[in-house]
Amino acid sequence: MPNQIISVSTFIPKAISLVWNRWTLAEHIIYWNFASEDWCCPFAINDVFVGGRFAWRMEAKDGSFGFDFTGRYTHIEEHKCLEYTLDDDRKVSIQFNECTDGVELVETFEAEAENSIELQSMGWQAILDNFKKYCLVD
Repeated sequence: MPNQIISVSTFIPKAISLVWNRWTLAEHIIYWNFASEDWCCPFAINDVFVGGRFAWRMEAKDGSFGFDFTGRYTHIEEHKCLEYTLDDDRKVSIQFNECTDGVELVETFEAEAENSIELQSMGWQAILDNFKKYCLVD
């Protein structure tokens, strides 16, 4: 049975180049790639080219839980789209839709079986909201 598809989105009133760089550069990823203030992203490796790998560590600040988010890029259009396959074979697509006053970011992913659709949607949306907050800091 195919995985259910989930989409989350946000609008960031910043230039596409800033949004793209803060999404793709490892030195930025560590500052936004977590869902709540009691979590962190202690390291990120991000090789943004087709076939390139990424590995982002997400963990609770108290050390009680953590996991690696890993995969390989399958399609890239600079300032427009990133697609990758997670190491568990789920597909993810991120669309960067440039508008006159900012960027609409739409992230679409295949759900996993362990957590509810609602929990997954809320978690990915929280990370996207954290990303937006990071982009708005000058």
